[in-house]
Amino acid sequence: MLATQIRQKDSHFYFINYTAQDLLNRVRFISRFYGEGGQIRPDDTDAEDDIVRFIARVERSDGAFQRELSRAKVRALQNFYETAISQPPIPGTILLFTKESLEFTPLSGARHVGNLSEPSDRFLIIDGQHRLAALHFYLQKKPEEAASLHIPCILFDGHSEDFATEMFVIINSTPTRINKSHLIDLYEKVSWAEPDRKFAARIVDALYSATDSPLRYRINRLGGRSQQEKWILQAELFNELHRWVRARWPAIGKEVSTSREGKREAESDYRAIRDFLKAAQKIFGQAWGNNSRYMVTRPVTLKALIRVAADLAENDRDPEEGRIERWEVRLSPWRNLVPDFRTEGFYERYAAKGQVERVAILHRHLAQSARIPPAIKTGAAKQRG
Repeated sequence: MLATQIRQKDSHFYFINYTAQDLLNRVRFISRFYGEGGQIRPDDTDAEDDIVRFIARVERSDGAFQRELSRAKVRALQNFYETAISQPPIPGTILLFTKESLEFTPLSGARHVGNLSEPSDRFLIIDGQHRLAALHFYLQKKPEEAASLHIPCILFDGHSEDFATEMFVIINSTPTRINKSHLIDLYEKVSWAEPDRKFAARIVDALYSATDSPLRYRINRLGGRSQQEKWILQAELFNELHRWVRARWPAIGKEVSTSREGKREAESDYRAIRDFLKAAQKIFGQAWGNNSRYMVTRPVTLKALIRVAADLAENDRDPEEGRIERWEVRLSPWRNLVPDFRTEGFYERYAAKGQVERVAILHRHLAQSARIPPAIKTGAAKQRG
């Protein structure tokens, strides 16, 4: 299929122009939708597909409100499709998702326009289920217009479960769109949030608010009380901590079955991350903090440091007494690496295709320099995104 590749920072996605019938044949509906004299039944959810189950759970958590809204909204959209003449019926893009990594082949002489391979399964709809449901009923009434109606779509491929579910929640879970950082703040309050996400959110909150945290008020989240310069987005920090928690969850999940036990264990993890950052701060010296000449406390390096902290905590957590001093000795080889983190030439020294790859390169380099063995297997971390 012909597509335009769009790049923004370290991400890329695609713009595709589908005919109405072609698009409807390629998507799967998660919620039930009604029209006059008919309905669209939701596709059976794959018991092993975390993304599908999450979206279905959020869609249906609204209960009667969601069912009533879908019926009224579909009817209103269908009526608009029938009466719109000069106005385009669907001027906004439909957001689609596939976890498969699709192959993009540019056309000769056009770097960002080319042929995109087809996924083996139908697309999930991140945003636009109501519009496509109304389109389904509209084409049942006026099938002759199917060939002439084209739908603009944005397609995201090859991303993790986190990417799809976060985008879906931000766009669809409430009438007012919410920021990802706000969602992390709400994990403790929503019934459908997985316990491992709640656990990771507790660690993030402690790193933001605890008086002894090296990241206190340095995390950029909604409602922050400090005007200090922020070092990292709350969502970025959460993703790294959740990566660590998720890898250990089969072992620790049963131990934190109650809220009290979960908070106690999360506090222990917080203290481990805190002690690691304090030890790293001593090693990096003047390069740490709001020093524009260095990249040590920029998001790309902080994410790599959190991964090293997770490795070290799994290999040398106890005893907690004297841990900062002990870890300072473990990290002492990093003193020789401080010049490598100068802002000038940093991205050339740590060349990568994007942020994700650069974080992995930094993590590997820092861990090997300090002879810290990896505690989280890459394959295990990828099983759920």
